[in-house]
Amino acid sequence: MLNSDSAQLDAADALASFRQEFHLPPGSDGRPVAYFCGNSLGLMPKAARAAVETEFDTWERLGVEGHFEAPSFWMHFHDTLTEATARLVGAKPMEVVVMNNLTVNLHLLLVTFYRPTATRYKILMEGGAFPSDQYAIESQARLHGLDPADAIVELVPRPGEHTLRTEDIEATIAELGDSLATVLIGGVNYYTGQAFDMGAITKAGHAVGAYVGFDLAHAAGNLDLRLHDWDVDFACWCTYKYLNSGPGGTSGVFVHERFANRPDLVRLAGWWGHDASVRFQMKKGFRPMPGAAGWQLSNAQIFPMAIHRASLEIVDRAGGMPALRRKSEQLTARLETLIRGLNLPATKLEIITPADPAQRGCQLSVLVHERGRELFDFLAGQGIIADWREPNVIRLAPVPLYNSFEDVDRVGEALARFFQ
Repeated sequence: MLNSDSAQLDAADALASFRQEFHLPPGSDGRPVAYFCGNSLGLMPKAARAAVETEFDTWERLGVEGHFEAPSFWMHFHDTLTEATARLVGAKPMEVVVMNNLTVNLHLLLVTFYRPTATRYKILMEGGAFPSDQYAIESQARLHGLDPADAIVELVPRPGEHTLRTEDIEATIAELGDSLATVLIGGVNYYTGQAFDMGAITKAGHAVGAYVGFDLAHAAGNLDLRLHDWDVDFACWCTYKYLNSGPGGTSGVFVHERFANRPDLVRLAGWWGHDASVRFQMKKGFRPMPGAAGWQLSNAQIFPMAIHRASLEIVDRAGGMPALRRKSEQLTARLETLIRGLNLPATKLEIITPADPAQRGCQLSVLVHERGRELFDFLAGQGIIADWREPNVIRLAPVPLYNSFEDVDRVGEALARFFQ
């Protein structure tokens, strides 16, 4: 029987009340499930429905005039997300914009920041990156007439290790030298849960003259990011995981201010990225908006953005990423302690996510060498919603906005029953 003080921890938790702002799916026993799948799809904020209903009401009452009249002002709707988005990722407001979906934005950014030449054409990524990133980079290489097998360099862990060492990433960048055009790495690897030292990687990439960018799908809303201070060139992220903005939700983009007034940069252009002061003159000749807004193509996705705005407001009311990160570290440390307390041999079960809190977010990836799928199904039967990744990893993500310490203990108790 596990020694649990989770009730005391939950009672002392300054963020505990935010759990009540989300819809927790019911389990078969009638009580809410312990939801540890926010790294795949975050739970629905209770404010989401009203946020979208407001826009439905505007559309019903005003039609096209909803672009210009209260309460919605759709023409400027995306601008209402800018300040909160900048706070979320450690950026200046002009460095961020919300638009499109994640892989669309990744392609738009690579058009600008992957400009291979005859000698500088390599692009560096982590091996085992999320497939969408792999496919995007492969297609970008082919777009430039390159063989992906030659253009793409993949970082792999040392033999017998599951995660990458920062010094090995830096060494590979230095070795590639002036053949390296672009570094594109996930801020947090989706499979292992490893969080990378983005500041160190950016510095190393810039030292050899490469652009450096990050896919922050598993980092935005999970880590305390400092994109501007780290001098990152570009980044993008989805909003439906830790930012709880709904399936297929909109995406965020960061472009460092050094590129804010660079109309010479190659990009795919669209009407919404054109200078707003003359946009409605409908003239030929693209003139980009300053900052990240200059990468926009089309007008705002009002309904997904309405949900996202409601979610960003929750993050701000909770104290922003520093507050969420503090609780995240506590939840994740407790989960790790309970799993390690099972004293199972590594040949049966091992945590492949780094033990150092600075090298992970809230996700722990558990490699189950025996009966992995059986364990996953057992957890589901106990009302614990985790995430299965082939061939044998269970991902568990205690999210600080809606997971409790009691939730974490439920996982520990279920694991103890399975392996007893």
